[in-house]
Amino acid sequence: MSTLTICIVVLFCIGYFCIAIESLTKINKAAIALLMFVGCWTLFMFDPGSYVSDAVGDNIAAAVSKVIEHHLGSTSTTLFFLMGAMTIVELVDQNGGFNFVRDTLQTKSKRSLLWRIAFMTFILSAILDNLTTSIVMIMILRKLVDDKKDRIIYAALVIIAANSGGAFSPIGDVTTIMLWNKGVITAAGVITEIFIPSLVSMVLPAYILSLSLKGQLEAQTETTVLAEADSLSAAQRKAIFFLGVGGLIFVPIFKTITHLPPFVGILLVLGVLWTVTEIFYTRIHQESEDTADNRGTQKRVSKMLSRIDMDTILFFLGILMAVGCLETIGVLTMLGTGLDSAFEGNYYLITGIIGVLSSIVDNVPLVAGCMGMYPVAADGAMAVDGIFWQLLAYCAGVGGSMLIIGSAAGVVVMGLEKITFGWYMKKITWIAFVGYLAGILCYWLVRTFLF
Repeated sequence: MSTLTICIVVLFCIGYFCIAIESLTKINKAAIALLMFVGCWTLFMFDPGSYVSDAVGDNIAAAVSKVIEHHLGSTSTTLFFLMGAMTIVELVDQNGGFNFVRDTLQTKSKRSLLWRIAFMTFILSAILDNLTTSIVMIMILRKLVDDKKDRIIYAALVIIAANSGGAFSPIGDVTTIMLWNKGVITAAGVITEIFIPSLVSMVLPAYILSLSLKGQLEAQTETTVLAEADSLSAAQRKAIFFLGVGGLIFVPIFKTITHLPPFVGILLVLGVLWTVTEIFYTRIHQESEDTADNRGTQKRVSKMLSRIDMDTILFFLGILMAVGCLETIGVLTMLGTGLDSAFEGNYYLITGIIGVLSSIVDNVPLVAGCMGMYPVAADGAMAVDGIFWQLLAYCAGVGGSMLIIGSAAGVVVMGLEKITFGWYMKKITWIAFVGYLAGILCYWLVRTFLF
């Protein structure tokens, strides 16, 4: 390994460490990721010829631009998908589309509420994403559970259920979106073979947590309509909900029919939903000029695009492009070969370790690194929908539940409910780990006896 290669790896590790201690440094991880991206590729330019064979003489700039544009194109498919999905979910939420979730969860029994929360979160995170689902569920929980001690138990289950639900869906988690965009897993394959392990990884922890809840809920705070769009009728809000959520479900079908990348399907749904809401609000504006209608115009897509979480988008851009640099200099291939040699090709052990690591560090660069480490094979464990790629989707998603900082869902719930790292590690980590291992065992049974 050359000195330049070592410098690039060290820079990446330093940046990664700074991202991991974001809560201490108070520096936004997106800023660090962008610096990693630029720093790694700047060091790369000191001797590009040693990594890219045709980067010599007057051809250096063109050859390097081609390599960077290749990685940028791959990264952009994930970013455009995320931006489209985030806008669709925000539009549905702002127009009162998720009010039915609150109504469905209403019950007096603590244990009954726990199971309703578990399955509702599991299903919603597969359709939407684990981050958005966690936010929606915590906001609803605040209206249903007054007792803080009980609510943080429910909140911990939301983290586990959201990560488990996102793992078996091609659109439920950023890591599965990345693997799906890359073409190493298919929608049908990951749903049919990962669904049961993901369900087990949620049900077992939910059962253990239910043992600590007894009795009836206290008098519940009177609920209010969430994100009500005063200017829209009930029928219009339902239309937005079914177009948005139905459209997200349609994306994998669209990809199967047209063979176009998933981000094209998500932009199709966004375009349809955008057009429909513009028609709704234009008619309302023509019929009336009252205050409620003016508030309604704030819920148009053009307004919501300005509220997209650009921190998250720029973080993914920076981290994925930095990982792309590591792939180009051959470090990831060397690491993959080393893991294969150390564990003698035991993909259950390799992906299991990756899942545990994803609870400590962000699973996005871990999965991006694995995609660079291991080439897709024509058959076997490394083939499309092979054991390695499906286990990677499961382990990277579900493994993040073991620590509260191990997933985006955990971080946002930690902030909303003020759950401490120590409480979660003491009370929840071992429960999530039991579910994680049970899911891996279940996957082995599924692959051995069913597929």
